[in-house]
Amino acid sequence: MTGFFDSFALPFLHGMDAERAHNLTILALWAAPLPAAEEDDPILAQNVFGLDFPNPVGMAAGFDKEARVPDALLKLGFGFTEVGTLTPRPQPGNEKPRLFRLHEDRGVINRFGFNNGGHERARERLLRRAANGGVVGVNIGANKDSTDRTADYVAGIKNFADVASYFTVNISSPNTPGLRDLQQAGALDDLLARVIAAREQAAMQLPRRPVLLKIAPDLALADLDDVVRVARARGVDGMIVSNTTLARPEILRDPLRSESGGLSGAPLFALSTRMLAQTFVRVEGQFPLIGVGGVDSPEAAWAKIEAGATLVQLYSSLVYEGLGLVGRIKTGLAEHLRVRKLESIGQAVGTAVNDWL
Repeated sequence: MTGFFDSFALPFLHGMDAERAHNLTILALWAAPLPAAEEDDPILAQNVFGLDFPNPVGMAAGFDKEARVPDALLKLGFGFTEVGTLTPRPQPGNEKPRLFRLHEDRGVINRFGFNNGGHERARERLLRRAANGGVVGVNIGANKDSTDRTADYVAGIKNFADVASYFTVNISSPNTPGLRDLQQAGALDDLLARVIAAREQAAMQLPRRPVLLKIAPDLALADLDDVVRVARARGVDGMIVSNTTLARPEILRDPLRSESGGLSGAPLFALSTRMLAQTFVRVEGQFPLIGVGGVDSPEAAWAKIEAGATLVQLYSSLVYEGLGLVGRIKTGLAEHLRVRKLESIGQAVGTAVNDWL
């Protein structure tokens, strides 16, 4: 499946509008009779947040916005996948076009704006696949016109507590006006207090679901100090570093670089990895981190791990590298471990953090 997609489908998809190509990919994954995933190299297995991950490579939120194909992604070799971002009520998102490939830079710009069908539809899909197993996280957000955005996150905890492996509190998308204001200390403290309280209430009847916080790569270090302090005080289980960036590095060459929205892919790698390392030293081992942004090779994934990531996620790199990238990264990580005579990913986490500070 991955060989066919990369050799034939990928060039075909690059010939059409980016969002249409994405939708066709989702449809193909939903319809394809995929075989079960091959067993992963045991050296890649980890228990993180109390969950068993067969390998550390995950699909980032934004690909499977509607929770349509989590099982297909697991069969393709991902160690975990994250659906969403999901909001309580359906919303169409921002006007099209809103997804742009930066071919010359191997990057992507999007300004989707949390387009999704709402909690009810996604919950029905996740209920139908609940017995299938695998780690499937749910990324929760707020409706654009919500009068109480924190209540929207609480609703996400309540509505998915029985079907989510973990939750990601997404307060870092640049495409919903004012959302990143929730990263400010006072607002974040109130948000996490209510979210954690909702999680604990659900845990009285259901397994306790880990709550992760996803942050932007554009935070000033003083603001990162506040974010980590609040996250630690409120007892989150982990952080995801990072979302897309509003910055436009001078190295960008593609004519579409001036489009508004969040930039991801290869141009995000350095910025997001520096933020990951800065977060790692502030967390002081209290909880694990997931590294995201520009993971397009085994070497990039290994760099994230050495900078402080216990797990990694990718999405934009598949546009250019294809689905075979997942297997190449897993093989490469196993080789890195064995060459260094390490027994697990955990032994490599943060070992080169000072190179990024």
